[in-house]
Amino acid sequence: MPQSNFSFRKMAFKFKIRDMLTPRKKVLQEIEILPGFQVLDYGAGPGSYTIPAAQRVGDEGKVYALDIHPLAVNGVAKTAKNKGLNNVETIQSDCATGLADTSIDLIFLFDIFHELGRPEDVLGELHRVLKPRGVLAVNDHHLSEDEITAGLTGGGLFKLSARGEKTYRFEKA
Repeated sequence: MPQSNFSFRKMAFKFKIRDMLTPRKKVLQEIEILPGFQVLDYGAGPGSYTIPAAQRVGDEGKVYALDIHPLAVNGVAKTAKNKGLNNVETIQSDCATGLADTSIDLIFLFDIFHELGRPEDVLGELHRVLKPRGVLAVNDHHLSEDEITAGLTGGGLFKLSARGEKTYRFEKA
């Protein structure tokens, strides 16, 4: 169930302030994002990670920005258009991506895992779309390291492959 429009706008405003103080590009520096990559930003919100990722994958790549909230997907689409980014596609959904099997090089699951109502369904979908050597990058300051690791590896779909200062990186198990 998406949050109210007021709650979403309040959250998006907080993220804009956060992003000015600590640009999301710093978080993304830990993750290899190459030109041509196919990226899924799951729970994209206002696009804090979507836009810098789209700039890094270039015209040959694509970033899919998925969110349950219509204001999120509309806002990301508008921001991408205003920045001249033609490689961003939005998806409004609470789980299913509609993407082809093993089509994604990199998935962002940033600051959303703690909010998932059906994490096992979401992880199953992310496992389905991730390429065999793809990376699931996770950052969630609401959870401890143990909660993140247990939550992502507990179902047997993913295993921890690297731990950075700001992100955990998982690969298919």
